[in-house]
Amino acid sequence: MRLKIAARRSDLARLQAQMVARALQARFEGLEIEFFFRESLGDQNLNQPLWQMPEKGVFTADLRGELLRGACDLVVHSWKDLPVDTGPETAVVATLPRAAVQDLLLVRKDRWPVVVATGRINILTSSPRRIRNLPGFLKEALPASISTIDFTPVRGNMQTRVRKMWQPDVDGLILARAALERLLEAAGPGEDEYAATRTALREALGECRWMVLPVMESPSAPAQGALAIEIASDRDDLRQLLGEINCAATFRAVQRERQILRSHGGGCHQAIGVNVLVRPYGEITVVRGLDEAGGDVSRTELTPARPRPPRIAGDRLWPHSGDDQRWFRRESLPVEPPPPGLAWWIARADALPEGWLAESAGGATGTGSDQIVWTSGLRTWQRLARRGVWVNGSAEGLGEQELPSIETLAGRSLEWVKLSHDEAGSRDEMRTLATYRLVESGAALELDPEAHDYLFWTSGSNFRLALARAPWLREKIHFCGPGNTYRALVEAGIEPHVFLDQEQWRREMSL
Repeated sequence: MRLKIAARRSDLARLQAQMVARALQARFEGLEIEFFFRESLGDQNLNQPLWQMPEKGVFTADLRGELLRGACDLVVHSWKDLPVDTGPETAVVATLPRAAVQDLLLVRKDRWPVVVATGRINILTSSPRRIRNLPGFLKEALPASISTIDFTPVRGNMQTRVRKMWQPDVDGLILARAALERLLEAAGPGEDEYAATRTALREALGECRWMVLPVMESPSAPAQGALAIEIASDRDDLRQLLGEINCAATFRAVQRERQILRSHGGGCHQAIGVNVLVRPYGEITVVRGLDEAGGDVSRTELTPARPRPPRIAGDRLWPHSGDDQRWFRRESLPVEPPPPGLAWWIARADALPEGWLAESAGGATGTGSDQIVWTSGLRTWQRLARRGVWVNGSAEGLGEQELPSIETLAGRSLEWVKLSHDEAGSRDEMRTLATYRLVESGAALELDPEAHDYLFWTSGSNFRLALARAPWLREKIHFCGPGNTYRALVEAGIEPHVFLDQEQWRREMSL
């Protein structure tokens, strides 16, 4: 059997078409594949901002036309480029496992001291979504006092946009993490046709600081990081063939994201980001931005994997305030910094001793500029940024099972060390370095078996202490976030219900 696969002519598009071809040939021995590459309207017109161009299919309509004319058997797209309504003549029938969904911020190392000194940063992006959603977060996450964020339109393929970052007065660039990582990892079949691109991008990345932008604050374009395999609707033979390589989990998540986009207008140029994250404990939906009428549609929801218990009176929920679980105080431990080359996972901001990163106030210079720092949550990120620490990314409060998987960006394999307290556990592949210890404060555990039926835990240490003093807690219903506290409860033989935060729990569980 012989298939003809079409895609855009850029390195990234060709690479993605070859990824699909390799998946098919690994499944079907003897399958012959021919490629057909061409430029789209969006590739030809690089002067006009995307939001001023035709609303639908600026990168995909030309290739769909070739498909309908029979010039090819299937087309491989970046799924985010497809309009939400493509018409009945064609169908997206398969996808491969999704790459990283996040956006990536690059900031030139040579421009960062200027940003710190002026409080102004100029970032290249043509995305209304990023322009709308990112300013508030960046002012909190960048380790400088940023007063002004300017966004400058940029067009072109990955290499072109990265080159444009070195224009005068340009400080940084935002792009899709998946696109950059695919090109950095690329090797063509038979010959390394992407070597020059890979080398240029790696050199550029080495001249930049980088930051994986959090989904909870700035979700990506719907379907970002996923490939769409499109065929003519009447090709049932291809539908069955491609079903053998389809990643069903990715397909369902992307369909849900595009449904949400459609419900808010469906325009390709809307200032809206949508991500659906499927986890063992449920489905997290993050929406940030504006609908077509300019209304704010931002929300974060968790649809649980198992039924919730019934709502009860609010006074039977515990804790009532943050003071109810302050049973420990923290004492710093005398400890030397980890050996050079290790990546740091920081459990909370005060787990990082003062002076460990040799940055000036605002993080402008110093040996700490190349240290990889990952935080357990976004509040820790923001607190570290105020101390002048450049943070590369975060687990966003979703737990250590949310692996960073940033070896491609780092350009090397990574060994992680977690900075936390002396009794903290960590995932198997990450050792813990205790920078402080927990000491019981002597505060009373004001728990009442007659008054408290639903309990939300924010700390595994608190839960273990409470359980040791009040064994009756095993008979109650417990709740927590999806991180290490969840693991502490499970290790004690309790299966908690998961919420993203305590505020959401109280809102959804109280009458």
